[in-house]
Amino acid sequence: MTPDTLTGGFATPPTDSARAFRAILDALARPGTIRTVDGAEPPAPLSSAAGAVALTLLDGTTPVHLAGDHDTQDLRDWLTFHTGAPLVAAAEAAFAFGTWDALLPLDRFAIGTPEYPDRAATLVIEMPNLHPEGATLRGPGIKGSAYLSLPATAPFIANRSLFPLGFDAFLTCGNRIAGLPRSTIVRDA
Repeated sequence: MTPDTLTGGFATPPTDSARAFRAILDALARPGTIRTVDGAEPPAPLSSAAGAVALTLLDGTTPVHLAGDHDTQDLRDWLTFHTGAPLVAAAEAAFAFGTWDALLPLDRFAIGTPEYPDRAATLVIEMPNLHPEGATLRGPGIKGSAYLSLPATAPFIANRSLFPLGFDAFLTCGNRIAGLPRSTIVRDA
């Protein structure tokens, strides 16, 4: 563990986590809406928005998978110190962090069961950019339609066909976040 492990958390945890929680849930409740979430300064390559998700939603009972280049000792130490979340293989994860390519194949993540659909994984996908353009989104939380730059559309279309099973996703870029729950209907642009 390095001294940097101890830094990068919320400066004022009660206030910062409440603000982050509001932005994160609003992003998931309104698919396609991009929110800003500040306060976390995790080690690279984790973005500040993904760091805020970790600080807000993870605890010692939340199994986490770090995919690809996100699986670094600095990031492992930071997550362990700040959240206590156990690090696990993809199949056991409640949350997974990584780039789109690193998270593939998606079928290694839990999609829940008919009895417990809430036991699905939430993917935190680090994006090179995040814009309200591209794929068309419809469904709960969207008035009419919304648009979001997705890394691919076919996996999200297939995910929706599994509803009420399937994964939920957050897309992050810098301090920006968008949510894409499994209930969202995705169409090509």
